[in-house]
Amino acid sequence: MSSLANCGGCGLEHPRQVLARARGHAFWIRPDGACPACAQEEILTTLLRQGAAAFESSVQRTWPLDARAIGPLPTPLRLRADPRFTGRRITIAIADSGFAALDDLVLPTNRVKAWVDATKSPLRTHAFPPGTSPSWPGSQAAADHLWHGTMTSAVAAGNGFASHGLYRGLAPEADVVLIQLADADGRITDRSLLRALTWVEGHAARYGIRVLSLSVAGDTPHLGLGPIDQAVERLVSVGVTVVAAAGNDGTRRLLPPATAPSAITVGGIDDAGGVDRASAQLWHGNFGDSASGIPKPEIVAPSIWVVAPILPGSQASGLARRLFAQREGGNDSGLAEITERKFVTEAYQHVDGTSFAAPIVAAAVACMLEANGDLTPRLIREILIRSAHPVPGA
Repeated sequence: MSSLANCGGCGLEHPRQVLARARGHAFWIRPDGACPACAQEEILTTLLRQGAAAFESSVQRTWPLDARAIGPLPTPLRLRADPRFTGRRITIAIADSGFAALDDLVLPTNRVKAWVDATKSPLRTHAFPPGTSPSWPGSQAAADHLWHGTMTSAVAAGNGFASHGLYRGLAPEADVVLIQLADADGRITDRSLLRALTWVEGHAARYGIRVLSLSVAGDTPHLGLGPIDQAVERLVSVGVTVVAAAGNDGTRRLLPPATAPSAITVGGIDDAGGVDRASAQLWHGNFGDSASGIPKPEIVAPSIWVVAPILPGSQASGLARRLFAQREGGNDSGLAEITERKFVTEAYQHVDGTSFAAPIVAAAVACMLEANGDLTPRLIREILIRSAHPVPGA
């Protein structure tokens, strides 16, 4: 018998063990044996066709809402994503410490348009035409400095390939440009960040970049409108929506680019990994004023229980595979370590921080632009702020 079987929903082939789990698991009850991604899609379609009450009932039937007991909800379910929009034909640039080549971005077809090294001048750029397999210095490595960027890129645009589509981002069909900022010592400097912003300004039209996600900060605070803030303002003026993480200390202290007046600065919420908006609380993100006195952050998004891929080839990846193999064999002795290490599956873990709230918002922006490509950064900012749900008691 073949190890593959067809999903009753999408018709694609998946390993039989995946479909067996979907059929037999308490929170994926589908008589046609659909894959987990199709079950998720059906729940999101319920939201569109029958409204919020039917959606919440469907989620509760299929996925008991206790992230601590069974693992966190996939981000699209948690944020009630419209299944009609997936960031198709939109490019998100992600500037971060570094990146590994991730299955969730390069399979079944590559969506990485380019990798850029902004750590020195002149910048190195590796462009990847359609149909090519991407490779760049360190792309197959498991170095620590690649962890952060690899995860933020997947939170925004990962297609959940290693989970058969289940743990995908909000923009799983968006293209990405990956911009490395960490130097050989693992530091991110103002110079590298400024080079990255300048590169995006000069290449946005060539690569179709409409959104820039920044889960990093410079190394120098500025009074007034500093060089990084000015670079963000220029990007917004040429049509690039800039999304920046606020930081995680819970203090009145923001660093560029989160201080840029026209950036959408993103703080965090703790919603316990569920869909009940009334239970959400502010997470301990940073806050303050922009360089021109605008209160920030403008918006908050989940910054806890966010699912992202484990860095391939890392020690954590090997450990997760061993622990879940033990569970498959009936040995639950590793459950405590699975919980402690925040492993969700052998390929995914959940992560914390406004670093992951920011790419969630960037992905939402990509979906907005797919729906209406005429939206400007300033209109996107206004729509997000006006349509956001207030955090109770904040």
